[in-house]
Amino acid sequence: MKKGYHHGNLRQALVDVALELIAAQGPNGFTLSEAAKTADVTPAAVYRHFAGREDLIAEVARQGFDIFAALMEFAYSGGKPSPLAAFEATGRAYLAFARKYPGHYMAMFESGLNLGARPQVAEVALRAKAVQDMAAAGLAAQLPEDRRPPAAMFSAHVWAMSHGVVEQFMRGMNKSPFSPEDLLETGIGIYLRGLGLLSPDR
Repeated sequence: MKKGYHHGNLRQALVDVALELIAAQGPNGFTLSEAAKTADVTPAAVYRHFAGREDLIAEVARQGFDIFAALMEFAYSGGKPSPLAAFEATGRAYLAFARKYPGHYMAMFESGLNLGARPQVAEVALRAKAVQDMAAAGLAAQLPEDRRPPAAMFSAHVWAMSHGVVEQFMRGMNKSPFSPEDLLETGIGIYLRGLGLLSPDR
């Protein structure tokens, strides 16, 4: 559908168009010309705001990481009411973000974006990761030092588990009688029991 945007808000309008196209066709399933056509502007107008399609995807990802970091920070809430509750809340926030912001999520994690070449995107992405690392460190601190996994490794395991649940079960690729939230909570529970952070009956 033609958008008929004015040039004053064209940059954000193109981001919004990209989000629609990403959600429908994937982050690599459209061209910059298609984005321009959907926004009802010429390709030349697009190039005044973005150097190319990857530049547009990077801005979508940057905005996504900004929203994601804010959600993670809110979920973590300074480690309250307990390290365990805060840690579990960050896992749920990951799923909530993927469900509510599918276009952003795909631009962030499935576009093949080189964060090393995009310092502005990398900076805000690290902000979100830092929250998960803090949550993991707070929980791991309850273990004896000689049995305590590095917080970054702890965090990476749960991040990978969360991403796997999104990819396999939230997108309808595979059917499960359990909700993504239940799958993630159970997986985290098994992982934490293995570390000795949860008793067998919890």
